Amino acid sequence: MKRVGILGGTFDPPHLGHLVIAEEVRIALLLDEVWFIPSYEPPHKEKARTSSLDRIAMVNLAIDHNEAFKLNTIEVERLGKSYTFDTIRALNDAYPDIDFYFIIGADMVEYLPHWNRINDLIEIVNFVGVKRTGYNLNTDYPIQKIDIPMIDISSTLIRNRILTKKSIRYLVPQDVEAFIKGKRLYENK
Repeated sequence: MKRVGILGGTFDPPHLGHLVIAEEVRIALLLDEVWFIPSYEPPHKEKARTSSLDRIAMVNLAIDHNEAFKLNTIEVERLGKSYTFDTIRALNDAYPDIDFYFIIGADMVEYLPHWNRINDLIEIVNFVGVKRTGYNLNTDYPIQKIDIPMIDISSTLIRNRILTKKSIRYLVPQDVEAFIKGKRLYENK
């Protein structure tokens, strides 16, 4: 059976932290692929700063150099708020020959008790938790914990640096940086 990691998020913008997480989990769990699934509108955050089309383009640019990384637009195609339970159920229905591993940061591990249909969700997907600065991986839910190099980068940090005209070099892939500059993304609040 094929083993696929899922890394969901707003990816506004995607950054090197996302790529390190995906690669480290892929290697640790011997995954065949990691699918990046941008949300149209995340249920736990405010709306994205950029369009779903721009975020899809940036994810494609970010993952282009890793054959094990794929883009899946299931949540963008659904429109509206995306709940993980609905996404995983749809993926399990569409790909019955794949075991999915849902990758989340420690911040989301702490938030699991508040997730929509969490008790149903843990029955249909394998959760994988990775460290994040300032958070613990403590939970009563069944989660595989993976140690990864700590890279304290966030999309918020990148957007704030752009707003204040600071460099984002080495925080995002070069192609993503060029895309952001070319479209003048995040320059205004």
